[in-house]
Amino acid sequence: MNVETERKVLDAIRALGAPAVSRGRPRSKGNLKFAYVLPEGNSPFLDDLERHIAQTAGDFRHQHITELTFRFSAEDPANFALELSRVTDCDAIVLIAPDVSAIKLAINDRVRAGVHVATLFTDVAGSMRQAFIGADNLAAGRTAGLLLGRMARQQQGTQLLLVSQTTRMSSEIERRIGFSQVVEERFPDLSVVRLADIPSDDEGAFKALADYLESGVDLSSLSGLYCVGLASAGLAGALEQAGLTQCVPLIAHDLTAAHQSMLINGSLAYVLHQDVHYCVLTAARVLRGLCENVRGVQSVAQPRVEILTAENLH
Repeated sequence: MNVETERKVLDAIRALGAPAVSRGRPRSKGNLKFAYVLPEGNSPFLDDLERHIAQTAGDFRHQHITELTFRFSAEDPANFALELSRVTDCDAIVLIAPDVSAIKLAINDRVRAGVHVATLFTDVAGSMRQAFIGADNLAAGRTAGLLLGRMARQQQGTQLLLVSQTTRMSSEIERRIGFSQVVEERFPDLSVVRLADIPSDDEGAFKALADYLESGVDLSSLSGLYCVGLASAGLAGALEQAGLTQCVPLIAHDLTAAHQSMLINGSLAYVLHQDVHYCVLTAARVLRGLCENVRGVQSVAQPRVEILTAENLH
């Protein structure tokens, strides 16, 4: 189309009362408002994440995004779902929540109301959420099983401890499954002993594991401990009290300040981590694309499971 013809077409469009279409993809609206909804509770990782989201506000402003952060108690998933349903004054929600029916219904309600929803680090499968951003938690559990299995004594009766809290977070459930799977598949001489319902605070976890270790269990049979969720410092303290730090390596998730110190002093063998900065920004980018109807925006590269040791911290 030559310049003269283009001018005539644009004049005709204006005469008909329709706005001229500019080159490129127009933004659907001006500033966007995104809500980050996180659980409350005794979680150094979530506390660090909240600070990280606040520190990333400059990147959000550059993308014309206003960020709001909410913390709701996940002790009662039904109440969490109710609070989530009240998050209405926003264009999109980035969510970390239990995988229960009430949460799924609340997500579906928000999506039907025109709010875009992405889950972060832990998924709520079966809901109408439009994207999940985070590492493969099944693979993370399998990685922990592979590491501990290779370090363990390969003989009948050797045990690996799998420690978790009461949880409905799909991330922690998938880690447990992956860990048990790989031990069963690759290390038939090893057995997994699950210590469930361990308290989520360090003091409570210390007492629970210390009581177990003093209950008559054969300490010489223990060859590793995998902490799926919280209270790794308490677990490490119980191992140290029992004199097991050197012979029962401990693996936990998420690089916090406490975990960095524990790696350096040897009370943690490995930390399994994922790129938090990438996930936070990717969730915002995906939701912005959904708000602007960008085709294919949900196809993103998920972060790898990183294995951190005292020697590769940076």
